[in-house]
Amino acid sequence: MPDPAITPFRIAIPQVDVDDLAGRLARTRWAEELPEKEVIAGGAGAPVPPGWEYGVPGAYVRDLVERWRTSFDWRAREAELNRFPQFTTEIDGQRIHFVHVRSARPDAVPLILTHGWPNSFVEYLGLVGPLTEDFHLVIPSLPGFTFSGPTREHGWSAWRTAAAWAELMRRLGYDRYGALGNDAGAIVSPLLGELDREHVIGVHVTQIFSFPRGDAGEFDGLTGEEFGALKFGQAFAEHAIHDRSQQAQPQTLAHALADSPAGQLAWTGQLFGTALSPDDILTNASLYWFTNTAASAARFYYENRRAAQAADPAGPTTVPIGLAAFASDFRAVRRFAERDHHNIVAWNTYDRGGHWATHDAPDLLADDIRRFFAALA
Repeated sequence: MPDPAITPFRIAIPQVDVDDLAGRLARTRWAEELPEKEVIAGGAGAPVPPGWEYGVPGAYVRDLVERWRTSFDWRAREAELNRFPQFTTEIDGQRIHFVHVRSARPDAVPLILTHGWPNSFVEYLGLVGPLTEDFHLVIPSLPGFTFSGPTREHGWSAWRTAAAWAELMRRLGYDRYGALGNDAGAIVSPLLGELDREHVIGVHVTQIFSFPRGDAGEFDGLTGEEFGALKFGQAFAEHAIHDRSQQAQPQTLAHALADSPAGQLAWTGQLFGTALSPDDILTNASLYWFTNTAASAARFYYENRRAAQAADPAGPTTVPIGLAAFASDFRAVRRFAERDHHNIVAWNTYDRGGHWATHDAPDLLADDIRRFFAALA
């Protein structure tokens, strides 16, 4: 019997909102900028493409705005998204939107997949076909993100989200399940595994965000490759300003993002770059624009910082964890990862793919997911 608290959902953006977006795009006022430098500033290994030294360049935003205004077909993309069965439910006072695709195999492993920012539930839709042979898939939108938003209360951190995911899987009737995540999802999923240890069989992530703490001797014996990983991570953190800005003052920038679709493209472009196709970038931008959830998505960073400062409710995790690390993404140092996660059972690195591996290395990712959970069965 279906749970009466779960309601079928279809995306249906009012035409007046589609027309309003087109009008705003046509009236974009462009920022001025300096001419592009011939030589890239910054040290070797800094993840700054040519022309991006000062941030997201105007040419990148102009091209996407023109495409969004003239050739991107929202109604066609809306119809594509509606091919996936979607639902909403209320958990802890918050609406939660999710895709739920059952495998044809009754004994398939239930798997909850958590996306990152500025991506959305769309991040994992390309893996639905390859994974439903072996998994029942639950793909929720983070609280405050797109159709799960906006949030209406303080405190919707990764910890509170993990508790909501445990309730969602219980509500769907899944007693034993796996968890998977990228970016923000790589924070939520290990917390879920620890919070719901009796039911989570394992956690698969594409990053492990474990950093030096300043402890005596913690750098002793690190290899050159490990120091290189730390240097890359530091350069990425310095360049990707979204983390610091949204932790500190998410509402300040939100006023501009709620009013300017071009501004929203620039803000999300710092992480998307060219890793996603233009239409995938515009799909995500459209979802945030139409739901007006740039502010509540940004607050997720603020809430996480304060929850972590108050206390880490989980401590070191003990649930089995598997890592798939891709070539152009953040690379964890295993010593620090094992300090925070005491049961890492798989650690695989790949020579291609990046932060959005579902888009640029889906074959490697899907195979890694299958192998990880098959070993736990």
